[in-house]
Amino acid sequence: MIRYYSTNRQAPPVSLGEALLTGQAPDRGLYMPETIPAFSRTDLASLSGKTYPEIAEAVLSRFLEDCLPPETLRRLCRDAYTYPVPLEHVTDRSYILRLDRGPTASFKDFAARMMAGIFGEFNPQTGRDRVILTATSGDTGSAVANAFFGIPGIRVMVLFPEKEVSDTQRRQMTTLGGNVTIVCVDGQFDDCQALVKQAFADPELGGIPLSSANSINIGRLLPQAVYYVYAYAHLAEKMEPVTFCVPSGNFGNMMGALLAGRMGVPIRRLAVATNANDEVPVYFRTEEYHKIVPSRVCISNAMNVGHPSNFARVIDLYGGWMDETGRIRKTPDLAAMRRDLWPATVSDDETRRTIQSAWHEHGLLLEPHGAVAWAALNRYIAETGESGLRISVETAHPAKFPEEIGMLLGFAPEIPPALSGLDGREEWMISMADDYGTFRNLLRERYGA
Repeated sequence: MIRYYSTNRQAPPVSLGEALLTGQAPDRGLYMPETIPAFSRTDLASLSGKTYPEIAEAVLSRFLEDCLPPETLRRLCRDAYTYPVPLEHVTDRSYILRLDRGPTASFKDFAARMMAGIFGEFNPQTGRDRVILTATSGDTGSAVANAFFGIPGIRVMVLFPEKEVSDTQRRQMTTLGGNVTIVCVDGQFDDCQALVKQAFADPELGGIPLSSANSINIGRLLPQAVYYVYAYAHLAEKMEPVTFCVPSGNFGNMMGALLAGRMGVPIRRLAVATNANDEVPVYFRTEEYHKIVPSRVCISNAMNVGHPSNFARVIDLYGGWMDETGRIRKTPDLAAMRRDLWPATVSDDETRRTIQSAWHEHGLLLEPHGAVAWAALNRYIAETGESGLRISVETAHPAKFPEEIGMLLGFAPEIPPALSGLDGREEWMISMADDYGTFRNLLRERYGA
């Protein structure tokens, strides 16, 4: 059985079930697997042409084989992944991996739906209702709320920054009701995330069985490795190396790519694309990490993160130690990080120009997050001369940003079924100041203590 340790190394290792249900380790670190199971070249080759649920089962079984019966995992994968995962050829050997066809039109659906299924298997064993506490800067909240909506024994509270989500993203959360509570915070994403982390570490809330569905939860990280294995299995020729470009905010998506690489996918390099919240690219240049407080507001709003939680996992993977405050207490292997990772910062102006050029030159419709990645990938190609297989990740459906797309391209994207009818639904949400005392009282009132 694989055990999971905390990146802060001050908590005992636990099983996957314990790590999943608690979310954050008691020492405020993030859980990581003690060993990462690997695919052989033959294993990878055998996945060529398989469906997404089949590849998800093959990847996740390496972590879950001691936790869930094979037939249960197979059912969870079939139930979670009922939508297409297009790989769109653009030019030469450059492709777009579209992760925007799920029930909330966001890549967050992939991990949230699998997490919800696993929670549904594990949580009844505890005999207690569990509260999923999550902060969102855009798509996480709607994906989590929809995935856990109506699941017995699970209650959900999502915090979002008042001015940093689109109308569509907000309505996807606030029109559910039922076991889902949505809290609008007068602050920014980092404020919401700080409130959630403080609640997890608060002994006065020990009577509330809290768990997280943010990417701090290992249950979010493991399913995110699957789509990199899937893309490679469908596009690579004879085990050739591949370059992925990943739009990065809280760095969970990028950590999924790193995990896929450690499992055996021959990743030549990861181009790590950020918006103006460039604390990680600055770290690569200066070897000094500084949080951005407050985080910078950009049109790629799900990436407006001034201190990405999952960067602690990246640092850990390369032999270092970053604590929950962002202090690097042990320097990682920076030479290896620079060899594997190529960070780039993309401004809003460049994002908008990329949306326009991608459409006019290639008929490629991108939203702001995918445009950040596409801009970074093209910069990477220009600077390195890379001519091999290249895959850029699109993380949200363009229809989630109709105003921006309409202004830049002169038309509104076609609305997928997942986003239709939201305007006519009633919204329910609680408005709150950025104040931990107020938040603690809200948790007590809603869920007891």
